[in-house]
Amino acid sequence: MSTAHSHRNIAVITGASSGIGAVYADRFAARGYDLVLVARRADRLQTLAASLTEKHGVQVTPLVADLATSAGQESVADVLANNPAVSVLVNNAGIARLAPLAASSPEDVAAQLALNITALTRLTYAVLPAFKQRNAGLIINVASVLGLHSLPITAVYSGTKSFVVAFTRGIEHELAKTGVKVQAVLPAATATELWDPSGVPLAVLAPETVMAADAMVDAALFGLDQGETLTLPSIADASLIEKYEAARVTLFATAQTGTVAPRLLPA
Repeated sequence: MSTAHSHRNIAVITGASSGIGAVYADRFAARGYDLVLVARRADRLQTLAASLTEKHGVQVTPLVADLATSAGQESVADVLANNPAVSVLVNNAGIARLAPLAASSPEDVAAQLALNITALTRLTYAVLPAFKQRNAGLIINVASVLGLHSLPITAVYSGTKSFVVAFTRGIEHELAKTGVKVQAVLPAATATELWDPSGVPLAVLAPETVMAADAMVDAALFGLDQGETLTLPSIADASLIEKYEAARVTLFATAQTGTVAPRLLPA
């Protein structure tokens, strides 16, 4: 599938048919971007596209693709690599299947790896050369606070989101002296459709721990506008993030020695 070249910049948003992706679509349309909205559900994409066109007067192209498949990834990668109007990629598509590893099906494990890791990497890889050539562009990768911590039922999901955080940090360093920007967004529990098929229904979560999707996206975009490359929308004390990042950097730097730590030597 190819999109007509736009006179406006285009934001490509995955997982756009509901929840966080649909809010990102609305917010980028409000900022004057034309949109390419990617999801599996054609009816929802068409409805959202019509609504955003009417509300914001922008061009919205639905792109039906299953990003858990190679064919779906390629169809979106083609747009990212070949349409010079694309200036924003929001890698939002993802799934959670929350269960102990031994109780998980091979299909659930594979689906999380394919969508949360492979698709995000493939699409970033597709768009990056054009962004670097133009020295402009924005990549937003939606991770999770579970990328910083694991629970007994989140080994695979946390592992995939840890990849997103580490991958985004690496891309950030690669692009440090360019005009291309990246941001990792790490929401805590957010009110979306991800929960019910995950095995942990949204209804069982304490309401005070769940953030509305529009509030989460607005906070993330505010952080982006302030220059943040790692945004945790639910963390009020920014010094906690700064201490965490400083400790991580210090630990890595301290590890750069060929000498075995005395604590690990036999007495």
